[in-house]
Amino acid sequence: MSRKICVVTGARAEFGLLRWLMQEIENHQELTLQVVATGMHLSPEFGSTFREIEEAGFTISCRVEMLLSADSNTAVTKSMGLGVIGFADAYERLQPDIIVVLGDRFEIFSAVSSALIAGIPVAHIHGGETTEGAFDEAIRHSVTKMSHLHFVAAEEYLQRVIQLGEQPRRVFKVGGMGIDAIKRIKLLSRDELEQSIDFCLGEKNLLITFHPVTLEDGASSSAQMAELLKALDEFDDTRLIFTLPNADTGGRELNAMVRKFVDNHPNACVFTSLGQLRYFSCLEQIDGVVGNSSSGLTEAPSFDIGTINIGDRQKGRLKANSVIDCEPTGPDIKKALEYMYSADFKRTLTSIDNPYGNGGASESIVKILANHPLENILKKQFYDLTDDELN
Repeated sequence: MSRKICVVTGARAEFGLLRWLMQEIENHQELTLQVVATGMHLSPEFGSTFREIEEAGFTISCRVEMLLSADSNTAVTKSMGLGVIGFADAYERLQPDIIVVLGDRFEIFSAVSSALIAGIPVAHIHGGETTEGAFDEAIRHSVTKMSHLHFVAAEEYLQRVIQLGEQPRRVFKVGGMGIDAIKRIKLLSRDELEQSIDFCLGEKNLLITFHPVTLEDGASSSAQMAELLKALDEFDDTRLIFTLPNADTGGRELNAMVRKFVDNHPNACVFTSLGQLRYFSCLEQIDGVVGNSSSGLTEAPSFDIGTINIGDRQKGRLKANSVIDCEPTGPDIKKALEYMYSADFKRTLTSIDNPYGNGGASESIVKILANHPLENILKKQFYDLTDDELN
């Protein structure tokens, strides 16, 4: 009997990482792919990116509406509650054998909470990572504790999942999902990219994504964005491509700040969502990534470009030598940008080793999803570290 694999996706970047795994599942003779779209995918404000799922050739099995038209703490909490209700209905209808989720967003917490109560096993991708500046940190580890199979990107993350009490035999190091996409996708040429985004690149080009720092108050995130924009304003010889923040608390104010900046700068453009093809094609053509997006740490190093990692949102993640950490102040960001363009730094880019691996994650995961026994998997025994492991 075909095993039903239900992949949940709630955001543009997450789908980009899951896409090739979804393709592997769909192509597997003994697996049936189910797709549940939720969160930002279903919101016109965030580009209605469910269309990208359909354009990639996948059928959306169920849609779970959960985002409210506000980004306050209260609104996000209520959205999580709506998500739990919606996923309960979706699982009742689909009857999946296992749920597959990636990462740490609040939509995923709702999906996994419903699966836990419904008695459906969960496979979690990219667990064990740390992001000390966002509440995603706690969500990620909570999802780990509600999951039954774990697919991690690096040895350090594997050890952390085991440290959380998960059985080592159910934790698998497969590498970063983004590397798979980089290896498989045919990127746009410079001319094709410029035509696609209706924007001419220059001699110097940067891609900027700055998300709210959700464990700090909203005023702090907007103040940090103001410092970033002030620093970028001094680089009038550089073309700037902005992508807007996720649907996190305080995100709308940051969106408005970026749009206002772009309106006053002819050398800048902004996109709600570039989509994976255009996003990776940008990485191929630009000099560096600026902001606090995980992509600057996990995927940008594979393009041999620099990353300016601002503030604490990604604090704790593994980083390549191409990542320059800086404080969220205008002078520090400016100093980091100047260093990124220096001859000394550019020389280091010829020997970058991406700690998230060299690809192959999707193939590894689908083999385990197809063959790992699911009988009695729901009853988890806490794994206690031995004295040797503790030392």
